[in-house]
Amino acid sequence: MEPIFRLAGESDADAILGFMRELYAIDGSMPYEEGRARPTLLGILRDPTLGRVWVIQDGDRPIGYVILTLGYSLEYRGRDAFIDELFILATHRRRGVGRETLRFVDRACRELNVRALHLEVERANAAAQGLYRKFGFVDHDRYLLTKWIET
Repeated sequence: MEPIFRLAGESDADAILGFMRELYAIDGSMPYEEGRARPTLLGILRDPTLGRVWVIQDGDRPIGYVILTLGYSLEYRGRDAFIDELFILATHRRRGVGRETLRFVDRACRELNVRALHLEVERANAAAQGLYRKFGFVDHDRYLLTKWIET
């Protein structure tokens, strides 16, 4: 199947939030809290300087989403980006949709003048790690440390 990638708008928020709920349940690393997820998702949907959100479709049926957030890095010589979230319905996994999504994001990064693309993957998710490595992602043997800044 050839997935379709459509730039998401605010009208896609409910579908994406449903996918997010599934992703967070699978991942188990973060609790899904719709009261926090909705305004955060709407923030990036409303402000393209933050990044892009695409709905992944099989024909006209949404089957997942991918979120690319934009940043800037001296180490990486300019604009960098994170694949912040990538989710594909279980019924469409292992059918090439992930590969096509990574190809699509790569092209989008080139159009956005992104110099380096990052992503996070759970240590236990060997299948995803294998896919990402095939696309040139490397482990820099660093730890990603996070501090929440409550405002």
